[in-house]
Amino acid sequence: MRGRLVDLTIGLNRKQRITVEVDRDYREDYERLKDAELDIEIKKHREKRSKSANAYLHVLVNKIAAERGGSDEAIKASLVVEYGALAKDADGLTVGFKLPASVDVSTIYPYVKCFDTRVENGKMFKCYLVYKQTHLMDSKEMARLIDGAIEVAKELGIETDTPEQLARYKEDWNKE
Repeated sequence: MRGRLVDLTIGLNRKQRITVEVDRDYREDYERLKDAELDIEIKKHREKRSKSANAYLHVLVNKIAAERGGSDEAIKASLVVEYGALAKDADGLTVGFKLPASVDVSTIYPYVKCFDTRVENGKMFKCYLVYKQTHLMDSKEMARLIDGAIEVAKELGIETDTPEQLARYKEDWNKE
């Protein structure tokens, strides 16, 4: 839900009261929740990544996979790990995990980077950082990922203009 902070006051009990203005009718939710203990998180709004941005990423992934060889899934995973956003928990801490070194992590989750190998009680473990899936990225995170994919594509000599950009170029050429 989107909204804006309107006011902040501090009561005599030193507790702070925040007034929030929201963009939708909240009366039913208010009635249901008004006497309940709540978990509250207020953070700056970021637009979700657009479907066209996601489609463009997949076009680039497909072109890179065709040029390099390999599957689209493998190329996408390498791009997400190189240029994507680390996953964070509700407290803003980076998400990670460790597995026995004998486990193929790609069968569990595709967007991870090994950052350490440890031996515990004679057994070897690999420690991984977790990256967000693309559908969970906001517009800024997705833009960074697409910029990285464009950079890789250009290094491989791949055309990176969108169909809309190419249509505009053709329109301009026809005018000349």
